[in-house]
Amino acid sequence: MSRHELCFCGRRLHLDKKTAIMGILNITPDSFSDGGKFLRYEDALDRARKMIQQGADIIDIGGESSRPFSEPVSTDEELDRVLPVIRALAGNIDVPVSIDTTKAEVARQAVAAGAEIINDISALRFDPDMGKVAADTGAGLVLMHMKGTPKSMQKNPVYDDLIGEIRVFLTDAVSRAKAAGVEANRIVIDPGVGFGKTVAHNLQILHQLKGFDDIGPPLLLGVSRKAFIRKILGQTKGAEPAPDDPDIETGTQSAVAIGIFNGAGIVRVHNVSRARAAVRIADAVCHSVVSPTGEKNQ
Repeated sequence: MSRHELCFCGRRLHLDKKTAIMGILNITPDSFSDGGKFLRYEDALDRARKMIQQGADIIDIGGESSRPFSEPVSTDEELDRVLPVIRALAGNIDVPVSIDTTKAEVARQAVAAGAEIINDISALRFDPDMGKVAADTGAGLVLMHMKGTPKSMQKNPVYDDLIGEIRVFLTDAVSRAKAAGVEANRIVIDPGVGFGKTVAHNLQILHQLKGFDDIGPPLLLGVSRKAFIRKILGQTKGAEPAPDDPDIETGTQSAVAIGIFNGAGIVRVHNVSRARAAVRIADAVCHSVVSPTGEKNQ
């Protein structure tokens, strides 16, 4: 298995010289950054098309908020939010659609409607049928670390060995996925920045991302507009900035670039246009070889 190539639904996604940008499309009323903005079908489609024009390599569609302390929604409500948009996009765009869900039935119907990746923040823990759905459909599968549930994860998260515990969790998740029949080259891992972590935990993850390399699968990093960025910048601004504050976007792209430098192969972001610039510079630094005279060697 190569950490630089994903194979799913007859598609190959190469991550060796270009970090993939996953654009976030929340079709929810209560997501922490953009809740309610794209609930209308037309607004969601416009948003997806705009992100593709800006350079998104994947569109990640979610119909249930996973912000801290959020409440779950029913399967029917989640399906009602996401299926019309997936059906409208699938086959009409050049990039794969990802479904952000912890429910096997939502994943199954989403893939039947045209989604090609299942982004499961529970890493197959919340629904025992999710592994089989991923295996049977041939979809890509993202497995994320989270301590607890969205409703409880930020209630004083404590670790004895942060990186070690996440490594064990993700290694076990990959093993469960393979045991369910998911091929290794369809799996992505995500350390779960902001999901049951303090500011210090999130910074340590960014600093030590390479500690997850030997698990095997490519690494997805989701830092966009997260609370740790807002809290750090709030120390100088006097109050925690709103998620869409321009300074938060700048902080996000700093974290994106650091993540790429430390091994992220996919970055999940709200602002694709701004991320594209950060990704291009970070990729140029990571993949260029410069001679002592300053000339680039291919």
